[in-house]
Amino acid sequence: MNKSFYLLFIIWGFGIAQMQPQCPSPMTDTTRKHERICADQPQTTPLQIQGLAEKSVTIFVDSQCRNASSYSLWIHFHGTDYVPVYAMHTSARPEVLVTINLGAGSSRYETPFQDKDLFGKILKRVKNFLTKNGQTECQLESLNVSAFSAGYGAVRALLQQPKNAEQIRAILLLDGLHTGYIPAGQPLAQDGQLNTEKLDPFVRFARQAVANEKSFVFTHSEIFPGTYASTTECADYLIEQLGLERKAVLNWGPLGMQQLSKVCKGHFQILGYAGNTAPDHIDHFHGLYEFIKCIH
Repeated sequence: MNKSFYLLFIIWGFGIAQMQPQCPSPMTDTTRKHERICADQPQTTPLQIQGLAEKSVTIFVDSQCRNASSYSLWIHFHGTDYVPVYAMHTSARPEVLVTINLGAGSSRYETPFQDKDLFGKILKRVKNFLTKNGQTECQLESLNVSAFSAGYGAVRALLQQPKNAEQIRAILLLDGLHTGYIPAGQPLAQDGQLNTEKLDPFVRFARQAVANEKSFVFTHSEIFPGTYASTTECADYLIEQLGLERKAVLNWGPLGMQQLSKVCKGHFQILGYAGNTAPDHIDHFHGLYEFIKCIH
């Protein structure tokens, strides 16, 4: 094979590789343990809230709240009940948990919470539930929200509403914060840009966390969707806007996760973990019980 033909062969092969569509992330991984929280049936109670499907909302009241004068309310978006119930049950503080599951896709969560009154309805329904169950003197001390994967859509909608954003003391995002590319579907590697308008509400909250006024923890994997911005790219944008830098680390995380990076300033943290498979994504959800300890 002469040199000219060999060069043409390489160029042709590179062109073919460039034209190949991106393959989806692998659905299995055998390197890490990917341990899971035991799927015990949680003792939750369905809540009826106007504007949300009846079966998608449940409440869990920790036994510590029975004689407590105050409690922390956690509202968790997306994922089976037993994982956040386990996290609340192992917490050292009296907790009331509301879980909201609306299906796949961030728009399923973002659209209903664009109703500025919906969040207030949930808080009122929780208060009525506690009063009905004899906990009339138990007062709300702090309001916190957590979201796994697509659940971040609800958090974004809440942060875009000043009144609701002001009430929230802490945010925990579990491998869930995305935005689109501009132009649509054109990643940064192909000279696309992030749609930063959808990220700026989180930047504002992160600034408050850096100043110790709020608390914000964001965990992310290495999954790269391709057609919209990854959690890593969104984390990078937050870091850039705040003038911070990642620190490379190599630590074991919960349930066999491997931490690769960390950003920490004030009450703001971004924790980066290895993995680009579906089990790596689910790890973040099952690690909720440990990540919640990072909230100040």
